Amino acid sequence: MDRTFRKTLLLGAGDIGQRILAAHAPRGAVTAVTSTPANRPRLRRLGARVKLANLDKPGTLARLPRAWAWLLHCAPPQASGRQDQRTRNLLRQLAKRTAQEDAPTRREMVSRVVVYLSTSGVYGDCGGARVTERRPCAPDNLRAKRRVDAERTLARAARRGLFRLVILRVPGIYAADRLPLERLRRATPAIAAAEDSYTNHIHADDLAAIAVRALRRTACRPLHRARIYNCNDDSEMKMGDYFDLVADAFELPRPPRLPRAEVERAVSPMLMSFMRESRRLDNSRLKRELGVRFQFPTVAAGVAGARTKL
Repeated sequence: MDRTFRKTLLLGAGDIGQRILAAHAPRGAVTAVTSTPANRPRLRRLGARVKLANLDKPGTLARLPRAWAWLLHCAPPQASGRQDQRTRNLLRQLAKRTAQEDAPTRREMVSRVVVYLSTSGVYGDCGGARVTERRPCAPDNLRAKRRVDAERTLARAARRGLFRLVILRVPGIYAADRLPLERLRRATPAIAAAEDSYTNHIHADDLAAIAVRALRRTACRPLHRARIYNCNDDSEMKMGDYFDLVADAFELPRPPRLPRAEVERAVSPMLMSFMRESRRLDNSRLKRELGVRFQFPTVAAGVAGARTKL
């Protein structure tokens, strides 16, 4: 294993972070940062060293290790506001440390790599159009606006030379334990096919592998100060078809299909915000520049694999 991996920080040690620890990192190679003491035993069982710090409490960030080469930023923004204060708190701490370091150490810091797990929601509703990374951000809700703020804050830091940056714009994440089975059992309606939205997916195991690959490729081949990748598989499907696929695989009734206006009255505003946005993400850059090969290239393959596990 690359010696650089021994100087990796993991912020946001949830499902994807734990998959990275379990499948891609040797024991003791990663320092996982958590704000919850109860999480420490599980993270240690996965082979991580653990630091208690809270991105909502800037004073605790002084506990982060100074000697790091790679940073996996998987922590979501806080639940309110237009700015991602957590990412801003992190970068203020990193900038403060940079100012305190001597010149040789600052030169070494320029070789650092940050991979940030963002969301494809930054594009907003694209009316079903194909979307490359060149499309301007047009977030439709505060949740996505906080992600845009995080991306731009990180990009400014990268331009100042604090690190090289990879942004992964992630769509719907699924896995055997992340399928809409309860929604199907409740018979939550889906939108009628003629009005339905295109959706995009990535298997959680593929996302974990891509995050690590982005770290390695960027460290070995520093072609860009900052680079954005759509992080989706090769599927092209509408949301209702996804629900039908899962229902058929698990022998559940397909959800009723209703006009969009009726579905909007039947589901929560947050759920409807996901169902309203339609886009088809182009993953060409991801495959061409990072050399990604999916374990589950389509949702059909991933759901079939999930069916064998449950």
